[in-house]
Amino acid sequence: MSSLITEDEISHETDIVWLEDVDRLDYVRQSLDRLPTRRGKPAYHRDGRLVGYALLGPTAKPSRSSGTFRRRVFWLLPHDRDSVPEGLYAKGAPAEAIDPGTLAARVKGRKTRRSEDGPAAAGTRRGTGVTLPL
Repeated sequence: MSSLITEDEISHETDIVWLEDVDRLDYVRQSLDRLPTRRGKPAYHRDGRLVGYALLGPTAKPSRSSGTFRRRVFWLLPHDRDSVPEGLYAKGAPAEAIDPGTLAARVKGRKTRRSEDGPAAAGTRRGTGVTLPL
């Protein structure tokens, strides 16, 4: 879950690569995955689609036991709000969801009124850098 990601775990990030225009997304799901490389597009093995991923700098160390790197990936499932606006997440969002407008390399992002309540949320100003707390 995104709330369990700590700043220390993402301290070696250098950039976030978006595969889609996230300005149109109320939220993305984020998780830390064990990946074989610091950089490059990771393989995606979930339902739904990969929306973005983090790149790590050269000082990021692999796990001693597995040789993998913990990198953030951002994704959506087929039943998420962008695909099914009146569905399960018409209001509310999954636990690991964050507003992509609050996200940057080394910044874990957070939930906002927009990510929780959808695009009609009162007082949400997208694209201005202003996010409202829950």
